[in-house]
Amino acid sequence: MNVSELIISHRDASDYSIQLNRWFLKPVGAWPSLASTLVKEKVISTILIIICYSLIAYTVIPCILNILFEETDVQKKLRAVGPLNHWCMGGMNYFSLLFRRRDIHRCVEHMKTDWRTVTEIGDRQVMLKYAKVGRFVAGLCAIFMHGGVFSHSVLQGTTPTFECIGNVSVSVHVLPCPSYSKFVDTTQSPAGEIALTLQLISSIVVNSVTVGACSLAAVFAMHACGQLNVLMRWLDQLDDRKQQSTVQHRLAIIVEHHLRVLSFVARMEALLNQICFVELLGCTFNLCMLGYYVITGWNVIEKKTSVAYMIIYISMTFNIFIFCYIGEIVTEQCKQVGETIYMTNWYRLPHKTARSLILIISRSSCVIKLTAGKLFHLSITTFGDVMKTSMIYLNMLRTITAS
Repeated sequence: MNVSELIISHRDASDYSIQLNRWFLKPVGAWPSLASTLVKEKVISTILIIICYSLIAYTVIPCILNILFEETDVQKKLRAVGPLNHWCMGGMNYFSLLFRRRDIHRCVEHMKTDWRTVTEIGDRQVMLKYAKVGRFVAGLCAIFMHGGVFSHSVLQGTTPTFECIGNVSVSVHVLPCPSYSKFVDTTQSPAGEIALTLQLISSIVVNSVTVGACSLAAVFAMHACGQLNVLMRWLDQLDDRKQQSTVQHRLAIIVEHHLRVLSFVARMEALLNQICFVELLGCTFNLCMLGYYVITGWNVIEKKTSVAYMIIYISMTFNIFIFCYIGEIVTEQCKQVGETIYMTNWYRLPHKTARSLILIISRSSCVIKLTAGKLFHLSITTFGDVMKTSMIYLNMLRTITAS
C-alpha cells in the first residue's frame, strides 16, 4: 500500500466500506437517518417509502387478481407466479429493512468506531483488504440482479406481441407481472405503455431492496472477518519479548475487542435473519420456477427470452450463495480465533496470562452461526440443500403439468 492510498483510507475508510450500501438503499428510503439529518431529508425519505410501496402494490395486487379471477390458462398462470413471488419477496424484505433501520444504524456506527480507533498500519491494511472484498461482492450482486431481472423485464415488455380482439390484431405489451384488465387495459395506448413503465420502475425498486440486503450482509460480514483477523494479528504478537511488561494490558485489550466483534456478529444476525429466511425460501421457489420456464419455453417462446431467464437463474443462485457463504466464513473465522491462540507461543507467556487464554479458546469453541429465521444455519451445505430442493420441486412440477 503506498502513502497516498494510506492517507485516503485513513480519511475516508469508513465511508469507503459502506458507500455502495448507501447508494443502494438511500434511493428507496431504507438508509437509516442520522441525528444530524435535516428535516427536509427525513420528509424526502418518507415520500420515497410511500412511492416505493405504492409501486410494489401497483404490481403485486393486480397480478394476484389476474391469476385468481381472470387468467384461465394454467401455463400463463405458472409464468406469472415466478415474477409475483419475486415482487412479494422484495416487499417483505423492504419492510424488514425499514423495520430494522435502527439496527443498520448501530452496525454502521460500530464500523465507523472500529475504523476510527485502529492505529497500526498493518491493522488498517487488513481491514481495508476485507472492505474491498465486501464492496466487490456488493457490486457484483448489483450487476447480476439488476442486469438479470431488469433486462428481462425490458426485453419482455418491448417485444411486440399480437392478440386477436374480435377480427382485429392488436399489439399488446407483455408486462413482467400480468395485470388485471379491469384495472389496466394493456391493449389500449397509452395505458399499456404507462403500465409497463411503472412496472419497470417497480422492478428497479424491488431489485434495489434485494441488492441492498445482500450488500449489507456482505459488507458487515467482511468487516467482522477483518476485525477477527486484526484480533489474530494481536494474538500472534502477544508473546513479543520486547513487550512483556505490557502483556496483561494487551491481553485485556484483546478480550475486549473479541467481545466487541462477537456483539457485532450478534447484531448482524438479528438484522439479517428474517431477510435471509425470506431469501432462502423465496429463492428455492424461484429457482424451481425459472428452471421450469427455461425447460418448457425453449421451443415455445423466443430463445432470447429463455436466455434472459437463465441470466436471472444465475443471479438468484449467486444471491443465495452470498448469504450462505458469509454465514460459512463468519463461523469459520470465529472458530479460527481459538486455533490461532493454540498455535501461538503461549508457553513463553507468564503462567497466569497463559491460563487466561483458556477462556478465549473456550468462547471461540462456541459455534457462532448466522441463521435464516433462527431455523437454518447459513452455510455452503445449506446452499447445496437449496439447489437440490429446487431441483426436486422442478421435477415434481414437470410431472404434474405433463400429466
